Amino acid sequence: MFESIKRAVKRRLIPEDDAGKQQAEQTVKASLQENMIYLYGQFGTSSDFMVREIMIADIPAAVITCEGMVDKELLARSVVEPILFAEHMPRRAGDQLDYIRSQVITNVDAKDVYQMSQAIELLLSGFALLLIDGVACCEAYGVQGYPTRSIENAETQAQERGAREGFVEAVKVNMTLVRRRLKTPRARFEMMTLGNSSNTQVCLCYMSDRVDPKILDHVRRRLDRIGLDIVMESGYIQPFLDTSVKSMFTAVGVIERPDSFCAKLSEGKVGLLVDGTPFALVVPYLFIENFHSPDDYALRPYYAVFLRFIKLISFFISIFLPGLYVAIATFHQELLPESVLYDIVSTHARTPLPIMLEAVLIHVIYEIMREAGLRIPKQMGHAVSIIGAIVIGDAAVSAGVIAPPMLIIVAISAITSYVTPSLFEPISILRFLFIFAGGLLGFYGIVMLAMVVLVNLCAIDPYGIPYLSPISPYYKSALRDMIYRAGWKNLGKHKMVVQDFGSQHGKAVR
Repeated sequence: MFESIKRAVKRRLIPEDDAGKQQAEQTVKASLQENMIYLYGQFGTSSDFMVREIMIADIPAAVITCEGMVDKELLARSVVEPILFAEHMPRRAGDQLDYIRSQVITNVDAKDVYQMSQAIELLLSGFALLLIDGVACCEAYGVQGYPTRSIENAETQAQERGAREGFVEAVKVNMTLVRRRLKTPRARFEMMTLGNSSNTQVCLCYMSDRVDPKILDHVRRRLDRIGLDIVMESGYIQPFLDTSVKSMFTAVGVIERPDSFCAKLSEGKVGLLVDGTPFALVVPYLFIENFHSPDDYALRPYYAVFLRFIKLISFFISIFLPGLYVAIATFHQELLPESVLYDIVSTHARTPLPIMLEAVLIHVIYEIMREAGLRIPKQMGHAVSIIGAIVIGDAAVSAGVIAPPMLIIVAISAITSYVTPSLFEPISILRFLFIFAGGLLGFYGIVMLAMVVLVNLCAIDPYGIPYLSPISPYYKSALRDMIYRAGWKNLGKHKMVVQDFGSQHGKAVR
């Protein structure tokens, strides 16, 4: 029978141009032949579209799968064999499906599907479809078996103490990792599909008793307005959740650790798990949270405070140090002791470039080397280190192309930029801007640019929660977990941070 269906499709009973429109409108028919004609018209000659013809008590039926997306052994043992060898199978098609639901298939997830668009979506997500001639319903069985990466350590958010688990690419596994840590019915998961072609599964996560309903509704509206054709990574969604203010900083947090993700949810924030990526999103995300880490809450409070000060100081050093050096060496030499000034002048006198251009050049070379070390295979990574250390670190100085003090400045600013990896992107750009500001206008240029950056940070307010909270506007009770970290006897008290921020400042979610 299916050979005649294939021939009918080849005669273009279903025009290719109307396939998308029909997929949105088509319902599951009682005729197996009509359903198969439609499915063959949608998938065409795709080699992974697999159909197995079976007979259920002399009634034609079909089990449809997408090759590579199902566990074949689970499909055969839990679906096909129980149906084929079931005793007392009714003779009427409608009764057969009811009997299979209640008496035959009991150990796998089953869904009743009445729309072809939903059936195709489930099929491409690893479900097996059962179509019976004479039944205007499709049964979908969860027998997913596509390959997934095992749970490993989080690479971008390493920590000394605590769990070693990181998110993986499978959204269902990530949901399980979150549920293991939030064993409460207040932790809610809402599934949705984004991407017209990719049909990517996205899970909206929140704590129902802590999240601000206005923020949650606002996030839902933003997700509904996403009109992307494909969504391959959480970075595709991030701009739609971010602030409308033009800024190098983002109010959307990117998290790779399940424990950190659960901590953010417990603060009343909204999280997003995207299928196909191990990086989750959290909104709203405050500027001060870039200087927090999971280790801060496992270590003693005094040492956590010390680490946060180190991170904050490193952030300012990585941004301002190259620009300050260029400004002092160009315009404000009187600030340096005579011995230091003499050494700087003597070393730069032997180099062919002005100090500002030299700083820009060496930082560009550093960014090139960093990108090369990130992209090339790991087996070749040592070659970049050798070239950077010998050619730039030794030969360039010996040849008089680069002054030794400039290399020290670059090394310090590069190392400090890695202390806060979540801010690495804005740090890299701001470093160049402050070099130009210091080289052209001296301290005045650095101060003016710093004021512009500060005003820009204050303007970020995507969900009614100021990005610089609790510093600006000032929020006293939240200072217990800003730079200073209170002990768990005080910090462990239940507090809905996001809701408190919004009510304190009377902000309405825009």
